[in-house]
Amino acid sequence: MRLLILIAFAVLMGCSYTQTIYAQSWNGKQCAVSLTYDDAIDIDLDNVVPALDSLGLKGTFYIIGSSPVVTNRIPEWRKAAMNGHELGNHTSFHPCNSKGRSFVTPETDLSLYTLKRIHSDALMTNTLLSAIDGKTERTFAFPCGDRKIGDTLYYEGMKQHFVAARGVTGGSKTAANVDLSDINCYMINGQSAEYMINLVKKAQQEHTLVVFLFHGVGGGHGLNVARGEHTKLLQYLKSQEKDVWIAPMVDVARFVQAQRSN
Repeated sequence: MRLLILIAFAVLMGCSYTQTIYAQSWNGKQCAVSLTYDDAIDIDLDNVVPALDSLGLKGTFYIIGSSPVVTNRIPEWRKAAMNGHELGNHTSFHPCNSKGRSFVTPETDLSLYTLKRIHSDALMTNTLLSAIDGKTERTFAFPCGDRKIGDTLYYEGMKQHFVAARGVTGGSKTAANVDLSDINCYMINGQSAEYMINLVKKAQQEHTLVVFLFHGVGGGHGLNVARGEHTKLLQYLKSQEKDVWIAPMVDVARFVQAQRSN
């Protein structure tokens, strides 16, 4: 009898420990999802922010500081930030390596930048964004996913100014395995809601982070997702809020940092 009581106690303790670990996986939920939107385009304010706000969801908008959509619509970006959306740093001029990219000009060719220039560019964008939203913590997104000038990982020299950086490499990692200097994501260009929802379902099973990288939503960019498919994803996420943590990148990165410090 005593043996049976001890076994039952051990099982209960094991379940309690498992539940504790599970509760700490992603802010007490099965997985995390971050919705990110690149390049500061009109579609962000016209289509995306209203769609997110209608469901009470929050996203991250990676801002190109020199975009006329920033200059011409500052009050709307400020309102979005006040409503809980993150304004992330996508540099002032979106420099990319020119190889294989006809849209890159000599002025925006990352291979012609110095480390000092890219660092100054990013910090200038931080200053602009702080003037809009009043915040001092934010994340960075590599333009075109390019991380190096020559052989040097340029983010290393400026990461003290950011909570984390999002790359473009596909994948979904646990909190223990997320690389805060190059967070994985899934770039969306024409995929269906079913495809995106299945990524979330897989993350729920594996307790990982899914980051979506959008550009156009219902137009506005050469990389695009149909507005209806995007809406279906948002509706699924809303239906799963009990089990899925949907948060801006800066909040997810802070959570990962806190988990590791503990």
